[in-house]
Amino acid sequence: MKRESKGGAKGPRKPRRPKFIKRNCRFCDNPQEVIDFKDTELLKKFQTEKGKILPRRLTGNCMIHQKAIADAVKKARELALVL
Repeated sequence: MKRESKGGAKGPRKPRRPKFIKRNCRFCDNPQEVIDFKDTELLKKFQTEKGKILPRRLTGNCMIHQKAIADAVKKARELALVL
């Protein structure tokens, strides 16, 4: 005779939560906002404290605007405007 248990040896399973929250691209929502390598305050929002560029899944940008941000950050790094 088999014993039936709920959840197996480790216990009942917990419901999974989504790891990432779906966000809208702020540049698509507001077309007047322009990505420029000279705008250091805007570029700092898309970087970590160490200067790494944050990924799309964290910033919520679309692919086109994320690439534009990455290019602007890299250009600003060359000119020593940001870390």
